Amino acid sequence: ALRRQIEEAGGLKLIYIDPPFDVGADFSMDIEIGGETFHKEPNLLEQIAYRDTWGRGADSFIAMLFERLILMHDLLHPEGAIYLHCDSRVSAYVRLALDEVFSRDAFNNEIIWKRSDAHSDSAAFGKVHDNILFYRRGPRSTWNPQYVPYSDEFIETQYRYVEAGTNRRYRSADLSASGLSGGRSVYEWNGITRAWRCSPETMKKYEAEGRLDYTGRGLVRYKYYLDEMPGLQVQTVWTDLNKIHHLANERLDYPTQKPEALLERIISASSSEGDLVADFFCGSGTTAAVAEKLNRKWLATDLGKFAVHTTRKRLIQVQRERKA
Repeated sequence: ALRRQIEEAGGLKLIYIDPPFDVGADFSMDIEIGGETFHKEPNLLEQIAYRDTWGRGADSFIAMLFERLILMHDLLHPEGAIYLHCDSRVSAYVRLALDEVFSRDAFNNEIIWKRSDAHSDSAAFGKVHDNILFYRRGPRSTWNPQYVPYSDEFIETQYRYVEAGTNRRYRSADLSASGLSGGRSVYEWNGITRAWRCSPETMKKYEAEGRLDYTGRGLVRYKYYLDEMPGLQVQTVWTDLNKIHHLANERLDYPTQKPEALLERIISASSSEGDLVADFFCGSGTTAAVAEKLNRKWLATDLGKFAVHTTRKRLIQVQRERKA
């Protein structure tokens, strides 16, 4: 039935999972329902499940995860992607499991997320980052590049020219070429004959648009205006997404809750509007909440009843806010 629903939804295009490692010892929670607060302890089945999953450390954790990765691989659309969030304790083992299930060629990135500014560890360097492993289901997948604003230092060094009259900042790129490959041709421009990166017709078009800049020797260059650039493409080290502030509206006091900005970047990069996104360890429901806000369909599951309750309550609130 699940597979049929996924197929009817157009296929599962993105899976994000953050399986908590070694956190099953205490899952007692305070739950707010209808203005009243109730204390909830894990029931017997939850205690057994968590003990079987994490009781033997990394061995039982990887055994649990490996079986589920096989199922996720089978459910994922041929052009889908999976992001697995973990930390340094299990990242090496998890990557081997992903290589086995998805293949080494399917590995796309290891993302380093700096989740806190400082951490005091008495006998080691402070642990301030998590690992996110990004794999594709097949040779192709949805990809929407993400950008962050340029730093002031980058602008000063890379976009150091200011156009007279418009005051627009720009950087210039050399249009001369060292060879004739890729459609390059030799012709005269501004009194200089050599190989250029574009055709004479394109060069005339650039000139009419005011896109050309010239060096002291008369060599022509192309202007890239700062106000037309989307920003710096996001790289594999993410230092701009902070952990959830203790006063933030999105904070639910769920122990493994991740910031919405983190999931917004992942979902925006590897899915499009209308695509189906899944989180099989949904926890506080961040993936589903962000997917809903970004006009994606979503599928969220979890072993713990408190996670399901938290996610359900959160999604109801998100839907109410969208309708308001």
